[in-house]
Amino acid sequence: MLADFYRTGDLEVLGRLYEPYMYLIYGVCLKYLKDPVRSEDAVMQIFEELIKKLRLHRVDNFKGWLYTVARNHCLMELRKTDKNQTVSLEETFVENTQNLHLDDSEDLQEKNLSQMESCLEQLKDEQRTCVKLFYLEQKCYKDIVDKTGFTMKQVKSNIQNGRRNLKICMDKNI
Repeated sequence: MLADFYRTGDLEVLGRLYEPYMYLIYGVCLKYLKDPVRSEDAVMQIFEELIKKLRLHRVDNFKGWLYTVARNHCLMELRKTDKNQTVSLEETFVENTQNLHLDDSEDLQEKNLSQMESCLEQLKDEQRTCVKLFYLEQKCYKDIVDKTGFTMKQVKSNIQNGRRNLKICMDKNI
């Protein structure tokens, strides 16, 4: 059915393809967003993203790719809401004076991002390239194969080993 969408560009075909996964996508969104209404909205927003992304990318494993798109969408939504959090002045003055300093979680998050960038640079070139393309640029395996010239097996191996080495480096520097 995905081939039909690529051939025709018909949104109805994409809708029929997406429909069986809507409950799974809703579950992923609910897991991350922890809000049923936002999760329902996210399911529809993800469908709109698919229209654009599928015109740019060729996807072999639709279910796995869709999960990644949904997860990344939710993470971006969480990132947006973290940046836009507001607190009333009354709440601020009622809190202890200790809390008047910058939010430690924001400092910790910034530290973790810097640490991740540092650890990413310590990976082997092949692993770093594949991890960046897959996670940061949201490329599918086939796109990475086309862009790097690695075999499919090498791409999967580089992503798996790069992710493991990144985690080891991050855990070591905690």
